[in-house]
Amino acid sequence: MKEEGKAPREEAEVRLRVVLVAPPAGVDFGVQQGKGSDYTTIQTQRSSGGDLTFEFTVTAKDTRDDGLPNFLGPLAQGPVTGRFIYLDIGKCAGQSDSAWERRIKVPLGGITWEMIERASTKLVLEARLPGTGKDGGPSCATVKPADGWKVCRR
Repeated sequence: MKEEGKAPREEAEVRLRVVLVAPPAGVDFGVQQGKGSDYTTIQTQRSSGGDLTFEFTVTAKDTRDDGLPNFLGPLAQGPVTGRFIYLDIGKCAGQSDSAWERRIKVPLGGITWEMIERASTKLVLEARLPGTGKDGGPSCATVKPADGWKVCRR
């Protein structure tokens, strides 16, 4: 619930960093911009087996009844209470010769206004995700950050 007596936060630009830890080599990964079939993949990177890092900005607005941030913009996906970012993989990322056609859903749940305020302009909110799934291919479906979202140096 919203705190009584506190001025509402109107809007904040939030810098996010998603680190895919050791995804399979030879596969393209990127951030999905847009929804449904009307999207493009940005920041496309081909894995060499090392970590891949994606940094981007979303807008947070104070429009939820529970006082948590509502994430908006062309990168934010899903319902208000379950926003996430998509990472496109293989064919979904434009790699036509890939054996993979997957997406990773990175939930934005767990990010609070306090974290956003701590991160401000000099820090970033970071999530680290396993890049390889149980089948040995790229991770897919909903992948929650093992340690949650953390405030980190840029």
